[in-house]
Amino acid sequence: MAQNDLDPQLKLYIKAALGRKATNLVLLDIRELTSFADVFIICSGRSNRQVSAIAEHIKKDLKENGIQPLSIEGMTEGQWVLMDYGHILVHVFLEPVREFYDLEGFWSSARRISVEDYVDISRLEQRTGETDQ
Repeated sequence: MAQNDLDPQLKLYIKAALGRKATNLVLLDIRELTSFADVFIICSGRSNRQVSAIAEHIKKDLKENGIQPLSIEGMTEGQWVLMDYGHILVHVFLEPVREFYDLEGFWSSARRISVEDYVDISRLEQRTGETDQ
């Protein structure tokens, strides 16, 4: 599988997104389709506020690991935040906006990357479940 030549820090991006309960996380390997990036990370929030909070958490978490974005667009609106980390682009959507733009459909020929190959989802759910109670 060509997955092992992806950025080994991809795990940090995934954990950062899931750290603020991003929903419907999808990873697309777009290396074969374009030269401007290697991976799209697409996730959703349930409100404008949550979308902004997810994006802010990703930015903060990655910064703590020495990873800085090249640019971030849409943070204040909370509809669609695009975070450009060069080879990895993070899209945080408000769910209806995500459905409208349908990036997964547009990039349907991209190979999907399994989140479970990078992060133990059950352990993350247990931890976040404990904080909800």
